[in-house]
Amino acid sequence: MAFEAVENGEINLDTKVKISKKAASEPPSKLGLKAGQRIRLRYLIRAAAIKSANDAATAIGEAIEGSEAAFARRMNRTAKALGMNRTTFKNAHGLTQQGHLSTARDMTILGRHVFYDYPEYYHLFSRRTANAGIKKVRHTNTRFLANYRGADGIKTGFTSAAGYTLTASAERGRERIITTVFGGRSIATRNRQVAKLMDLGFKKAPTNVSLRKPHLPNYSSINLDARKIKRSSGAVRKSLVPKPRPGSNTAIVASVDLSDGIEKTLKMLMLDSEQPENVDTAQIHLASVEVKSSDTISSSVTKETNMLKQARLVSHNSSDEHKVWGVNVGRFGTRYAAEKMLIKTALAEMPTLGGSLRKVVKTKLGFEANFYGVSQVTAEQACRKLANRQITCDVINPSG
Repeated sequence: MAFEAVENGEINLDTKVKISKKAASEPPSKLGLKAGQRIRLRYLIRAAAIKSANDAATAIGEAIEGSEAAFARRMNRTAKALGMNRTTFKNAHGLTQQGHLSTARDMTILGRHVFYDYPEYYHLFSRRTANAGIKKVRHTNTRFLANYRGADGIKTGFTSAAGYTLTASAERGRERIITTVFGGRSIATRNRQVAKLMDLGFKKAPTNVSLRKPHLPNYSSINLDARKIKRSSGAVRKSLVPKPRPGSNTAIVASVDLSDGIEKTLKMLMLDSEQPENVDTAQIHLASVEVKSSDTISSSVTKETNMLKQARLVSHNSSDEHKVWGVNVGRFGTRYAAEKMLIKTALAEMPTLGGSLRKVVKTKLGFEANFYGVSQVTAEQACRKLANRQITCDVINPSG
């Protein structure tokens, strides 16, 4: 639900959530939140996903829908859309409550949708530890993740009514098995039963068959009211490198779909990164990349993520006296929004802005998203391309 809300633009990962008395008073497992405390959404997500922190889960629900009861209603609408027909949620954390119930099959359906609908966030569920803002948290499923070959998630649980539970996922080669066990008498017996079902699944899994992903429900029509509008990504759909003239010896550059790679890189960066609290500017020098074929774009998103993380450590000192112009791509209410726009624009406009300096400038009116260190010709060319896609752009003249 949190992933969905972030995707819909209802909330962002750096929103500071105020902790209510109700959230702070939830029983263990918990992060240890205090009433009145403020903490970023990204840390609450990590705590809920990795530690199964009940206080974090309640805080997430209240932040997104205003109250836990409203969040539970939204959970039920989403569950119905996913085909979880025997599930009724009464709270955000899953602890025992009258009328709160589900089945192993329904939880497996949910696990499958998490994997296929939000693959950029799925990596959270395989992390052994994570920074949750106020403390480092350990995964509640480390034993199974460490001991079952191919295991990479997903979520444990325990209540006196349901016993020890686990929705687990593992991949071997081109085969992935997702299974759920309820009613375990202990962690060990639960894990053994999950492993038994996994082994059976891998043994019987057919080979050389086409993948049938679950249908993605129209979440927005189910969960969003008229005030909440899903934001478009603004990602460029096709490479804008011009076609070579007839008879030219210039190498042909493939026209490829860039949007998926850009969006996946953005989501992984934003969820994993630690945002500066009291820094006026954030600078990044992005290396230029020549796109040679569609295979280049379809390479691992992890490589793009690593490239950007490494780029954060590089300073930029242009020796070209003509590269003193800049490009502004908008003013935003938060540093997060400005930085996100810069990343998106840089990845989409690597041919023109790939070697520029990226900088967020805080002013009295907001956060300016700027590129520096380009020539006048490059700045004007970039703005023309961005304007053609209805993206705000102004050339920054060094003389003012």
